[in-house]
Amino acid sequence: MKKFLGVFVFLFALIALSLLVLLRSGLFGSVTGDRFPVPAAASAAPLSPADTPTPPVHMTPDPTAEPTAEPTPEPTPEAEPESFTVSFIGDLTLTGSPGVPVNFEGTMNGDFGYPFSNVKQYFTDDEYTIGNLECSFSDQYLSSIEYFSFRAPTTSANILLEGGVDFVTTANNHTEDFHEAGKRDTWATLESYGMPFGKNDEAKIVTTPNGLKLGIYCQYSDRYGDYRPDEEKALAAIRELKAQEPDLIICAFHMGVELNYYPEKKTPETCAICRRCIDEGADIIYGSHPHCLQPIEEYNGGLILYSMGNFSSGASSMPSDQDTAIVQLTVERDSNGKVSLGSYTIIPCCVSSLPITEPSLAAGVRGKYVDYNDFRPTPYKEGTDDYARALSKIDGTYDGPDGKADYTNWHEQHG
Repeated sequence: MKKFLGVFVFLFALIALSLLVLLRSGLFGSVTGDRFPVPAAASAAPLSPADTPTPPVHMTPDPTAEPTAEPTPEPTPEAEPESFTVSFIGDLTLTGSPGVPVNFEGTMNGDFGYPFSNVKQYFTDDEYTIGNLECSFSDQYLSSIEYFSFRAPTTSANILLEGGVDFVTTANNHTEDFHEAGKRDTWATLESYGMPFGKNDEAKIVTTPNGLKLGIYCQYSDRYGDYRPDEEKALAAIRELKAQEPDLIICAFHMGVELNYYPEKKTPETCAICRRCIDEGADIIYGSHPHCLQPIEEYNGGLILYSMGNFSSGASSMPSDQDTAIVQLTVERDSNGKVSLGSYTIIPCCVSSLPITEPSLAAGVRGKYVDYNDFRPTPYKEGTDDYARALSKIDGTYDGPDGKADYTNWHEQHG
């Protein structure tokens, strides 16, 4: 037993000695705290900067900037209601008959501002002024077979510009005085001077300086023999204009009977046609031809001016009726752009700035001066008999007799 124990001890010692030798020789590598041994070469070489693991970089956030406040938009201002003035005047005969100008050109003496010099302020301060042109413009010698015919030199178109007129109708019984040549020259002159105008049976849109869109239809017709408007054509034109959505529709009719103050009695069918045009959609009927004032009629939201009489009348130095007027209509445009008719103002005038009669004579025997007309329309002084008379003719309160056309003086002047 002792022998066996001794052998066991000897073998154990021998194994322990062998392990110690092996450990010292490095055969099993170095021992580290790692689970797996690290090769000697790898552990011996120092790490270069490139090999050194880069620690994660934590970006320091910029301080949170306050958001830029969006500017508060200014509220769109609401459109303010607006008022405009549209003026209507009578016949514009800016010359006398050919060869005998009845002193019109001589009185004007090259001053194109003269004829409107006493009324211009009404037209330069308004939005739009409309008149009836009763003469031709031409520098040609043009013959006419008409009893009354009126041709002005083309430079006389300056009278319209100087006077503040914005639109003229040429649809009247004097358009044909000089036939096609006269019409052609007149229209060409108006175009060259930049003056808007309307031809017979023509419907057109014009725009005023402040953007009012006016539909204007001009007509002269003798279809029925009494100068009443051609209703069929007029209603068709109104429908045509309505389709273009103007703010206002104006019908300029050359109609009626000369020197008649009572159209409802004398020309009832003409009055009925005018009313039917308003029913169809026209806002204003602007009438001419009688050479005297006739009443204004308010009808179904519209306004009918049956006749505005003469205004600047170069045709005679002694017109049969010296009374005329300016009618100024207020047009309202609300904040939504809707346009409507407002009130109107009547400015009674005389066709001349000179005295009509000899004031020292009694009224019963007072006659008109033969050459009272200086072709310069002038407002009557408010409160005078003249003012009241002219106003009564257009407001419908006049009760005098119809006028009479005495052409004796005209024949003496023209031979």
